[in-house]
Amino acid sequence: MGPVLDGLIKLQSVENRLRAAKAKLARCRRTVIIQENQVRSIQNALEAKREEVQLTKIQCDRLELELKTADEDIAKLRAALNSARTNKEYAALLTQLNTTKADNAKVESQILELMKDLEADESECAQMCSQIEQQKQKLEQLRTEAEVSAKKYEAEIAQVQAEWNQAARIVPRGPLEIFKRVAETYDGQAVAPIDQSEGKTASYTCGGCFMGITAECVNLLMTKDDIIRCPNCTRILVLGDAS
Repeated sequence: MGPVLDGLIKLQSVENRLRAAKAKLARCRRTVIIQENQVRSIQNALEAKREEVQLTKIQCDRLELELKTADEDIAKLRAALNSARTNKEYAALLTQLNTTKADNAKVESQILELMKDLEADESECAQMCSQIEQQKQKLEQLRTEAEVSAKKYEAEIAQVQAEWNQAARIVPRGPLEIFKRVAETYDGQAVAPIDQSEGKTASYTCGGCFMGITAECVNLLMTKDDIIRCPNCTRILVLGDAS
């Protein structure tokens, strides 16, 4: 191999370091985003629970108003019993009174159940508020740590980027453009070494996709400084280690 392929091997090494540094920066920022989503998720759940509490209170108010109205009806029925003129009228009023009392008892049971649900929901809201405060404190801590780490990684990226630019200068424009396109396709891994298997008959494979490579390709790489790409994955083939 000649200076072009040697230059691409060196560029691949720097490319790997550059992408690793960028990945570390992305991870530290992603940690903050995940925590922000966690806080937001609990806040959304709290809002939904508060709406549920509000609806329960409205239902309780409606039933209490219904109960108050029924109590007024019961008072009227009792007064009517005292002034009933016939046994038939008295019996009808008594039946109506007992029915109203039975309905009232059902409403009172409903109110008690709703009050229990309301107490449980309000307790859950209080727990969520506490969780939100804890998660917010954790978020602020993560943000502070992420800012420190981000500055370190950004400085590392700037340094490695300068090395990448320097390494790219020695590679001709055509091969460099091919390198960039393939790198974008394979997350930075544009250059792949040819692997040779041991045995009576030598066989070669692409170190990127592990598909077979002809001996002719290997001979060309030994004698020329040309770009030869894997016919399967299109990575740039080289002899030796491309890491």
